[in-house]
Amino acid sequence: MLFQQFYNMVDTMVVGKFLGVEALAGVGSTGSINFLVIGLCNGICAGFAIPVAQKFGQRDFDGLRKFVGNMIWLSVFFAGAITFVTTLLCRDFLVWMRTPEDTFAYAYDYIFLIFLGISATMLYNLLSGIIRSLGDSRTPLYFLIFSSLLNVVLDLAFIVSLQMGVAGAGWATLLSQLISGLLCLWYMAGHFPVLKMRREDLRPDSSYMLRLLVMGLPMGMQYSITAIGSILLQTGINGLGSHAVAAVSTGNKVTQVICCPLDALGTTVATYGGQNIGAKKLDRISKGMVSCLLFGTLYSIVAYFIIRYLGPTLLSLFIGPEETSVIEQAQYFIVRWVTFCIPLMMVYVFRFMIQGLGFSKLAVFAGVFEMLARGLISLFWIPAAGFEAVCYASPVAWIAADVFLIPAYLGVMKKLRRDLSATAG
Repeated sequence: MLFQQFYNMVDTMVVGKFLGVEALAGVGSTGSINFLVIGLCNGICAGFAIPVAQKFGQRDFDGLRKFVGNMIWLSVFFAGAITFVTTLLCRDFLVWMRTPEDTFAYAYDYIFLIFLGISATMLYNLLSGIIRSLGDSRTPLYFLIFSSLLNVVLDLAFIVSLQMGVAGAGWATLLSQLISGLLCLWYMAGHFPVLKMRREDLRPDSSYMLRLLVMGLPMGMQYSITAIGSILLQTGINGLGSHAVAAVSTGNKVTQVICCPLDALGTTVATYGGQNIGAKKLDRISKGMVSCLLFGTLYSIVAYFIIRYLGPTLLSLFIGPEETSVIEQAQYFIVRWVTFCIPLMMVYVFRFMIQGLGFSKLAVFAGVFEMLARGLISLFWIPAAGFEAVCYASPVAWIAADVFLIPAYLGVMKKLRRDLSATAG
């Protein structure tokens, strides 16, 4: 998760240092629409991997291969459809979000190329999810580290040496993600005999496709629903001017790095829950949840002190020291963010575990709570309180989601224990 964040983080860092505040604000203002589209793709891929993990836990390798085969057809369809729609409406998205005029061209040049590379993004996330579901979480990381470092080199080459502007950052990200996906494909072909596909495995099967859609679409929609609230919030931020946009964009790059272990906890419990529900070991699920919550709480406390005392140093990686007002606003923003890190951690852990247990539709409602909270703040609180409201928008959304997720998880576990007892009886 940390190295995957490096793509956009390095893009922002190089743009901010070499192209100025307006270019930084332009790239940063695309964060929410980027989250909407890329989050949709990543959520679909993560959901598709859950049936693979369940079949692996059941040792049903024939079923596993059929899921992978049908996953290929669905992924090609979604990648093509999403790329077509987003590139066609790219300019309209930025207009609807009230992107400031002095940053509009920068935003368009960057996000258009990110949308153009959706297939490469889905390729890596889909294949790495399959590899992790089969018990190998290290190899996708090695490939991602390599491609992240490659992204740094390409960013510097395209932006500094070739002077391609923010478009250079987009091309660097697109090419790096494509290479990481191809490396996963090469590795899978030679190291997983269980994935040696037969013709019948690649034959479209409506029952397998339906199961994949039931798991993948809710996870993708969950990201999208959450992102809609972020887009509404970004629209409100855009109305505060390019300096506010730059401050929030810079702050978000720091918080995204801090958030990576929490995101990883969520991905872990989804796979962990899927494997153990397949093996019918509910006691392990409860113990795993306790472990994740304890680890997440300890990490959140450490993260607070890192942001509190090292925040300005981290922010200076993205923007020049002469932009003191932007750095001060960004520091104020990230301190408020990290103060509520524990509620955010609980959103990740409870939501992804519910999905891993097979109740993806239920988890979508948590995204609805987040979306409504951010939307209401954007419409009513930001016009009244300005930047102060921006700083508390996400924490309010996380708490609203937790109010739904915690009782939902307890209800799911109660139902699973009841069903397991009935089966045993």
